[in-house]
Amino acid sequence: MSGSPRGDAPGPAAALAPAPMTIGSRRFTWGERTFVMGIVNVTPDSFSGDGLLRTRDPVAAAVAQARSMVAEGADILDVGGESTRPGHVEVPIDEELGRVVPVIAAIREALPDIPISVDTTKPTVADAAMAAGADLVNDIWGVADDDSLGRVAATSGAPLVLMHNRAEPRYEDLVAEVIADLAAAMERAVRAGVDRERLIVDPGFGFGKTPEQNLAVLGRIGELRVLGRPILLGTSRKSTLGLILDLPADQRLEATLATTALGIAGGVDIVRVHDVEANLRAARTADAIIRGTWRRREPTQGGPT
Repeated sequence: MSGSPRGDAPGPAAALAPAPMTIGSRRFTWGERTFVMGIVNVTPDSFSGDGLLRTRDPVAAAVAQARSMVAEGADILDVGGESTRPGHVEVPIDEELGRVVPVIAAIREALPDIPISVDTTKPTVADAAMAAGADLVNDIWGVADDDSLGRVAATSGAPLVLMHNRAEPRYEDLVAEVIADLAAAMERAVRAGVDRERLIVDPGFGFGKTPEQNLAVLGRIGELRVLGRPILLGTSRKSTLGLILDLPADQRLEATLATTALGIAGGVDIVRVHDVEANLRAARTADAIIRGTWRRREPTQGGPT
């Protein structure tokens, strides 16, 4: 079965899907299914408590985590060397390079076919990451005036994730302004030389927004489809989810799974997560309902359907 759950017309995600995109050695057909991006934090102070610099051998730990995530079904790995949690201290360029580049090189050697994203705000780090084997640039300040990361992506030919962010969560018309900011970021990226067909947008859940605003954007995320680009959603373990349930980061899995399913219902193409296997299962179930991807198999034993 393909198309809509009814089988008589394409579902909303497929009908509005952008053209397929090659990331690294893999082709991503948007609208076909939801793709899962696994988070590899090479930091000592990740908000989610998974920073690999606390381990004795961070490179070996990162490769082991990468292997585990790919075995669980990750389609992309996102490597970052600087925490973006509230109150984080900016990491000097040399230090971030020392964290990120050896890990990307080691993952590329261990897993030659997996697309790797570098999560950074620094053009020098992005450039070195590309040379080490990264395939995608993930820019958390995708609406910034500086287009340096765009130029790195343009030179390397890598796709570019533009995430929505603001220094202050001040809006008169929240979703309309998020869309307008992302549209402006896309134009800056194109002027920097990035092919529009190589852009991915991220609404920036947890960045430049209050908890209430985060939830409001997620509830209307389908409106970002007007931009005509694949949508990446990163809600995993974030503090807004902790506030809803009054739970610490390591107990926010169920809340993350709920946002994964709701995001897919709104047309999200990629979910960026810590817990790959659980989110992949949630995504497959949501895809079966929203995108009509499930094909029935004969049950091996009796029981209710």
